[in-house]
Amino acid sequence: MPYKIKPYTDLLKNPKDTIVFDEELDHKIREARLELGADGALLRDENRFIVKANFIEKILATTLAKLSNFVPEGGIWMNTQRPEWNDANNALVGNGVSMVTLYYLRRFFNFLEELLADVDIEYVEISNEVFDFFNSVTETFEKNKGLLSASINDNDKKIILDDLGNSGSNYRTHIYNNAFSGRKTKLSINRLIDFVALSKSFLEHSINANKRSDNLYHAYNLMTVNSDSSVTISYLSEMLEGQVAVISSGYLDASETLEVLNALKQSKLFRPDQYSYLLYPNKELKGFLDRNIIPENEVLGSNLLNELLHDGNVQIIEKDVYGEYHFNGDFKNATDLSLALDKLSGTKYDSFLSSDTQKVLQIFEKVFNHKAFTGRSGTFYGYEGLGSIYWHMVSKLLLAVQECCVDAINAGEPEVITGQLLEHFYEINEGIGVHKSPELYGAFPTDPYSHTPAGKGAQQPGMTGQVKEDILSRFGEFGVFVENGELAFNPCLLRKEEFLQSSETFNYISVSGDFKSIELSINSLAFTYCQVPIIYKIADKNTIEIKYVNGKNKFFEALSLDSVVSESVFTRNSQVEYITVYIQPSILK
Repeated sequence: MPYKIKPYTDLLKNPKDTIVFDEELDHKIREARLELGADGALLRDENRFIVKANFIEKILATTLAKLSNFVPEGGIWMNTQRPEWNDANNALVGNGVSMVTLYYLRRFFNFLEELLADVDIEYVEISNEVFDFFNSVTETFEKNKGLLSASINDNDKKIILDDLGNSGSNYRTHIYNNAFSGRKTKLSINRLIDFVALSKSFLEHSINANKRSDNLYHAYNLMTVNSDSSVTISYLSEMLEGQVAVISSGYLDASETLEVLNALKQSKLFRPDQYSYLLYPNKELKGFLDRNIIPENEVLGSNLLNELLHDGNVQIIEKDVYGEYHFNGDFKNATDLSLALDKLSGTKYDSFLSSDTQKVLQIFEKVFNHKAFTGRSGTFYGYEGLGSIYWHMVSKLLLAVQECCVDAINAGEPEVITGQLLEHFYEINEGIGVHKSPELYGAFPTDPYSHTPAGKGAQQPGMTGQVKEDILSRFGEFGVFVENGELAFNPCLLRKEEFLQSSETFNYISVSGDFKSIELSINSLAFTYCQVPIIYKIADKNTIEIKYVNGKNKFFEALSLDSVVSESVFTRNSQVEYITVYIQPSILK
């Protein structure tokens, strides 16, 4: 790619200007594509062979890139000019550190641990460059793991950030300048497992540090690099995204998850009229005339500002007829202010600049708080802004809570815990639009919509990401799982009230594309999975009956299929006509 991330030292200088477009490289790539086709854009090693990477190397490249931007107790530094999943927070890029990414990175490491536990090889081969990157990050964590026993001070935060940041910077610079050598080094699986465990310990330490006093968790934080070689973390208001991510992380146990959900229900994020959750708390923004007002004590504390006011010089500041002080209205940001201060150099104000330049810049930040500017999430009242329910995130919450419910039930958690978790799951589900009247939802309930602002119905129809989570959640409610390649049924979240109270006809389109129907009796329900009808019936015994297209039947004395029947369903080979699952009522809710 012709885009390059600047060296770490430059990221520190200006974290909002971190990407360089290499026009010469862009020209070379375009020429190579004309000559070779799409392969012309692929990275090549020093011998001109196309660089190839195995699964572990790809995983390491991804995770190491995130860890090289890890700020202890803060999150993952967002310094690559890209917003996160929620682009309504896009202005956080540069100053923002994401706990959301950290929570999901912890979840990913859980997955990787499970994957590596089943590996029967001793080592994998990875490129020398990634191996060096791996060693550098591991060394930083190893030498600082003693700090995890307590809160990490601001100076140690900076030391760790410097080491990790330089590791990533050195790796990038080498690849930009030299590509890959093509040589490989053996990395033992046991060392990789140790690295995952060590990395998780740092992530979990940060998760603990980001628990709020109200039992919610921080989502995005702000990082300030200080002149005394320290890093300080400051916090934004509560966000739904953070709660979804920490619940999804897999770090919290059932009781801790319940604490978060109880706190969420009692928080400013809960919106009673829709019985659902806002992305961020609603608030009243300052009116135009209430902005850009400098407190008098700040003005009086600066000799430069006082001298400018005395002279009637309005290059930086002016006083209005009401006695209020304002910065020059042409300033868009601190850069504009800095340029205006530079223009005073060599004038009668020169003697004040050395002592007051930084002071005036700090006053400017206090007045406008640009560092905490998130984007439209803090300035709009629609479009995923203030007071808005963002339906995709509510569905992500539903899926995350469902996972926790299933885990709690399978782990045999006390009924009082699982019962309350289930109550939250059902309430979140009922709050989603498909269960509402058109009057309450403000639109057709079965149509997916982006968001619901305060005082309006659902806005922006379209095939939103919410659809994916809702489908996954519904299959989760039905208890459809795949374990070791075999289809299994465990409807432990399904409520008895969902079963039919009278006979109905179930219409569906078969795998072959034919319109078909099945007559359903009382105490049954039906859905399709890979276009194969699955019929649930309440019965005295847990069994499964397979009805084949050729008229034959097959029975299983448990709620799971073998790999042969499962493959027939997965591959949609038209052999299975429908599956009847007989369920004991004790399984259901």
